[in-house]
Amino acid sequence: MSAIEIPPGADPRLFNPDLAPIPRASRDWSWVNMATVWMGMVHNVVAYEAAGGLMELGFSAWQALLATAIADAVLFVAMTLGARPGVAHGLPFCVLIRAAFGPRGAQIPVVLRGFVAMFWYSVQIYAGADAIDAVLSGLVPGWASMSANVAGLSLHLAIALAIFFAIHAVVVGHGVHRIRNFELVAGPLVIVVGAIATVWGLGVLHGLGPLFRMPSHLAGPHPWLTFAVGVTGMIGVWSSFAVNIPDIARFCRSERDQFIGQLVGLPITQLVFMMMSVITTSASVAMFGHPIWDPMQLLLALHQRVLLVFGGATVVLATLSVNVAANIMPAAYDFLNVAPRLLRFPTAAMAVMVGGLLLMPWLWFRDAASIFRILGGLAALLGPVTGILLADHYLVRRGSLDIPSLYRFDGIYAGYRGYNPAGLAAFAAGSVAALIGLFVPSLAMLYDFSWFIGIAVAGSVYVLLARDGDTQWGRRPGARPLDPAKGEPLEPIR
Repeated sequence: MSAIEIPPGADPRLFNPDLAPIPRASRDWSWVNMATVWMGMVHNVVAYEAAGGLMELGFSAWQALLATAIADAVLFVAMTLGARPGVAHGLPFCVLIRAAFGPRGAQIPVVLRGFVAMFWYSVQIYAGADAIDAVLSGLVPGWASMSANVAGLSLHLAIALAIFFAIHAVVVGHGVHRIRNFELVAGPLVIVVGAIATVWGLGVLHGLGPLFRMPSHLAGPHPWLTFAVGVTGMIGVWSSFAVNIPDIARFCRSERDQFIGQLVGLPITQLVFMMMSVITTSASVAMFGHPIWDPMQLLLALHQRVLLVFGGATVVLATLSVNVAANIMPAAYDFLNVAPRLLRFPTAAMAVMVGGLLLMPWLWFRDAASIFRILGGLAALLGPVTGILLADHYLVRRGSLDIPSLYRFDGIYAGYRGYNPAGLAAFAAGSVAALIGLFVPSLAMLYDFSWFIGIAVAGSVYVLLARDGDTQWGRRPGARPLDPAKGEPLEPIR
């Protein structure tokens, strides 16, 4: 393991070892690690139930699978492009974005992304605690009768939540490499259990079953529009992670490792997992006369203690896996960026976990439609951030970065008092375009495509405003940042 190199002139308000660029010699994630991290993330209750949501819109089972395939292809492109800056420079998102927003301006997208991740952590930890509670209720006599109130939460559910919190703490308590090792086991294990459930479903059905025989109900003058909305809805499940994908990709050994790992872990695995979900739910129609999309409700309906324990443990493992990699890890880096002198990764991760509990999800989880709508608006704001990050890396700087300046308030990315006008203006323009459909009824349809609109508008505006390599307006076009040690222009990092 190579020692962390402190960039020359690094300001302690912008630097700590967890935010430092990872030397090539210390990057030890293979494509297998990248794939298993994605496996652990896509195998969750939200993804399992996604097909049910599409079929409620009128999709047939085959159309739902096609929509999933298209959405995953789009996400794969976005994730691959977003991961390359992390692989090239060994930097997390919260440091990379300083080049486009300035060291102080970067706090705006960083805090926004951190809040979204912490909210989703709150949702997932409560959902996992609910699964633990359901299992214990089926196994321990009198468990559900512990009705004492703890901060608005029944005692038995509070104990289940404390158990799940402790499991999270064990996984993240030893840093990023413990997370990698956990995902290496969790991701494949969940797919194995899903395969067993699929074999069971096929045995019950003696084929694919009734859900695959249901016709499409995409009616109206523009059924293609409903299909497109379904596709964008599937994209929306992971769109916010396109911003933070450098946080994981920075540990990859090479561009090839991140590319193959994401190809196996995202589009291929998610499509297989979606097929498993539809087949298993189709079996529930044959057994109970109606589809049961919630895996815990299906386990409870089967009235088999062994299946309840085994299946419930799998749901808990899948929820833990996505929570650690997709929510705690990016939010922890975002917290580190806000207070690098005070926090290290395990401490920041614990702050995210405690903050998520302070959101008290048990008070709104059962009737959260309005809150999810607000969160959808916040997530839509991350589309412009994605557009700016990609435009900055590919079109403005063409892969070249003066890394020491990312850790200084007086470097070439300082902008105006730490704020880069180009990034802020592009973010404002992209945000207005992404959210206008939410506030103008005649443009409501645009909100369904807010992520794409935000990327396109913010990226285009940023390219127009950032006319040269360091986005400092007034410098000659094409100027490259200088190497502070040699006084010569930096070459792009390949």
